[in-house]
Amino acid sequence: MPDRNRSGSPDRQERVESPRSGGLRSCLVRTLPALVLLCALLAMLGPRMKYLVEHYLTIISYGASEQPAGSGLAPLFTPEVEYWAEDILRWAAETGLDPQLVATIVQIESCGDPRALSPAGAAGLLQVMPQHFAPDEDPFDPETNARRGLGVLVECLTSRHNPDRDVGLAFACYNGGPSVFVSAWDYWPQQSRDYYIWGTGIYADAQAGAASSEVLDRWLLAGGQRLCQSARQTLGLSPAP
Repeated sequence: MPDRNRSGSPDRQERVESPRSGGLRSCLVRTLPALVLLCALLAMLGPRMKYLVEHYLTIISYGASEQPAGSGLAPLFTPEVEYWAEDILRWAAETGLDPQLVATIVQIESCGDPRALSPAGAAGLLQVMPQHFAPDEDPFDPETNARRGLGVLVECLTSRHNPDRDVGLAFACYNGGPSVFVSAWDYWPQQSRDYYIWGTGIYADAQAGAASSEVLDRWLLAGGQRLCQSARQTLGLSPAP
């Protein structure tokens, strides 16, 4: 029988909380506000999380997977861009840029059409604006166009406003000008935001040596197919199957 003189009635014995359970409860109380804040942040960033992750991976991998000398472009680029492969490799070497980066710009800007002309006046393979050419230069000449266009890209990569050589910011700068360095994402033109997404996604896949790119496929469906059709006609390539 229980010793009633020591403990009183066994039905009325006081329960002593163990130090371990008390510490766990205290820990939960202390960390609950932080967990609530984290959940709120994740909810806010949710729609952009995929692009933020892709952007981070692109930044940390820039230059880490440069193609060895003599190798070609990643196989994911369309035939119209592959047409310029030897030139792209040479232009990249002359400017110190990753050839996959140069090919990504050519893909998005013109799909390899040296005669491309935008309503805003951007011309040639890299869709360079008129103010970047000397008066006596032909903006549709591929060599001239590449020299001027890649010069702009190098400026965007090495700007004092881009100390980390952020490739995503360089894409946006190439499209929308240096104002993107001093304005938040929500204030960028929609075209620059799209360019950022297309550029970082395609470039990341190209650096990985991927045979295809879901981002490139989305770009084609969003209007890139028209650019590539025009490029095939200009270059005299066979129609796409």
